[in-house]
Amino acid sequence: MTTPNAILHGGYHHALSRSWQSERTLTKDMLMYPMFITDDANALEKIDSLPGQHRIGINKLKEFIAPLVTKGLRSVILFGVPLKEGVKDPTGSRADDPEGPTILAVNLLRKEFPDLFVACDVCLCEYTSHGHCGILRQDGTLDNSQSIKRIAEVAVNYAKAGAQCVAPSDMMDGRIRAIKEGLMEAGFAHKVMLISYSAKFAGSWYGPFRDAANSAPAFGDRRCYQLPPNARRLARRAIKRDMEEGADCIMVKPGMPYLDIVREASEIATDYPISVYQVSGEYSMLHQAAAAGVFDLKSIVLESMTGFIRAGATLILTYYTPDLLTWLDEDRA
Repeated sequence: MTTPNAILHGGYHHALSRSWQSERTLTKDMLMYPMFITDDANALEKIDSLPGQHRIGINKLKEFIAPLVTKGLRSVILFGVPLKEGVKDPTGSRADDPEGPTILAVNLLRKEFPDLFVACDVCLCEYTSHGHCGILRQDGTLDNSQSIKRIAEVAVNYAKAGAQCVAPSDMMDGRIRAIKEGLMEAGFAHKVMLISYSAKFAGSWYGPFRDAANSAPAFGDRRCYQLPPNARRLARRAIKRDMEEGADCIMVKPGMPYLDIVREASEIATDYPISVYQVSGEYSMLHQAAAAGVFDLKSIVLESMTGFIRAGATLILTYYTPDLLTWLDEDRA
């Protein structure tokens, strides 16, 4: 005989009572839109491997983003994509060029959309001739100390340009402390958030991004500095280290294959915002599968958002942000 406390259907038979069973519900405030800003000022170039996404030039940025802000977009994260000849070099010296795409975009967005929260990804891979995320020694291995010095310099210059958040994705050891100390010395630590890609895993999920950002390594791979996919305990150590070094928010990347790590992060960093990046491979996989009739795109994307939130995420970086702004309005109309 079924016992009374085993009857659960009555608690979620109605749409409203189902909502009461949820710890948290997706809102527009929880979405951050990753954007690729190129050094071709007039570009609005489709990215074949990321359907619906574009490389955007500074002259097209205001027109592109204004409708999204009207729909409720609250935050963006910018990735500079230099495509001109002669921009890349071994040290990524043009990453913080005042006339480069990232800083020009920060200036424009802060001026034209003062209520928009503007974050900048901080990495050298888009600007290095070798495509790696730091500065290399003669033998081709990473020079960690020189790398974090340069990365901190770039982060501080983004802050000086007006970025309200810097998010280093390079995975060098000690870069959170270096950036935080740089922000403190420059007088920006009190007004610039530092999001750490603490648990960023190596793997096959980044292909479309590297196409979009023109940042594939010229040789080798990134397995010596991005985390091994099965290294749960190492991820825990990285999260704890970055908390101690001054991170204001912890990120897990990729998202759907690492929901267990999102949950771990939320339990380790209980007093911190937890962000998750639904990366380019996840985006493209869902898009292509929906196009093939495997499932409905809106339904599967919203389900993926539920998974992130259930695991403990409070901030979600996703290329589906423009769609989600529309879908959330439809669902609440």
